[in-house]
Amino acid sequence: MSDFQHKPNSGSLFKNDKRESDAQPHAKGSARIGGVDYWVSAWTNDGKNGKYQALKFTPKDEVHERGMERAREAVEDQPALDDDIPF
Repeated sequence: MSDFQHKPNSGSLFKNDKRESDAQPHAKGSARIGGVDYWVSAWTNDGKNGKYQALKFTPKDEVHERGMERAREAVEDQPALDDDIPF
């Protein structure tokens, strides 16, 4: 994993080569705004004044915590192991 950090109030976007549907962003990246790290998603749309980029910012900590919560739920949903081994 890279130790790269954006300068304050800056970010970068890269083409999403794995895009499979219109719901997925055309570009993805990250940004650092107000000392908070964000994942950035961008969609290229056609508007009445031409093409534009629609952006979505999601705090990285929020994504991490959601993933950890799902992992905890998956472990809790597993049936208990029977420690009585018949041999």
